[in-house]
Amino acid sequence: MALIYDFDGTLSPLNMQEYDFLKAIGIRDKKQFWNENSQLIARHNASNVLSYMYLMLKKASAANVSIRRQQFVEFGRSIELYKGVEQWFDMANRLGDKYNVKIEHYINSSGLREMIEGTPIAKYFKEIYACSFMYNTDDMAVWPAVAVDFTTKTQFLFMINKGIAKVSENHKVNSYVPENQRPVPFQHMIYFGDGETDVPCMRLVKQKGGNSIAVYQPRNANKRLMAEQLVKDNRVNFACAANYSAEGEIYNIVEAIIKQIRSNIDFETLQYKNQKRFDKQK
Repeated sequence: MALIYDFDGTLSPLNMQEYDFLKAIGIRDKKQFWNENSQLIARHNASNVLSYMYLMLKKASAANVSIRRQQFVEFGRSIELYKGVEQWFDMANRLGDKYNVKIEHYINSSGLREMIEGTPIAKYFKEIYACSFMYNTDDMAVWPAVAVDFTTKTQFLFMINKGIAKVSENHKVNSYVPENQRPVPFQHMIYFGDGETDVPCMRLVKQKGGNSIAVYQPRNANKRLMAEQLVKDNRVNFACAANYSAEGEIYNIVEAIIKQIRSNIDFETLQYKNQKRFDKQK
């Protein structure tokens, strides 16, 4: 089964640019950066994601800050993670071992892949589907390579479903693969998200028989109400505070889902064996 995570607001409290990157380019008030991004979007009728990627390169260059790939990875090392996140993946894998279900972890984010690679949890992900830059021969960022918006996020779900790893092979998403031959059925997915760009993914997973968890910042009443409204609107299965420790609600919910999947697999196997026995008698 696949556990699929948004990043900003889901595993980390803030947007990843708001840690060491903004400090390095001399911006102390994060609103300054995002307000300028909003102005660019309105002026050029632009994509929010492409706009912020352009602005990152522009601001870094103006501040004489390195835009080499490794520098973005270094910026990622300062990213704060929610309570329990660093231990979460080992705990989830142990739950998989306990119920004999193979667990795979994926990132599906509009944030920057290079920064996510700088976090201590990057090693746990089978794939990181996120925005990234193209780099020249000097390893300097020159142009967006991948820009992930809410539409692209749903595409990545089908890539996971069909076992397509490379973004460059996204054309394979439209290839026909029988449901029983897809590596990760939607029913075996759990999607973790917090924001508007996650709603289509959370709803899609839920509609196809999987489970979606709307995560909100603890003690943030507005975020909690938004997450709870998604449950009321039947877009997600659960709304939980972002606490990934063994004492948190998320752990108990995920264990219950894994147990249910194990039970369904056992039932389907039993039914299949029973049917095969009668087929032999014909």
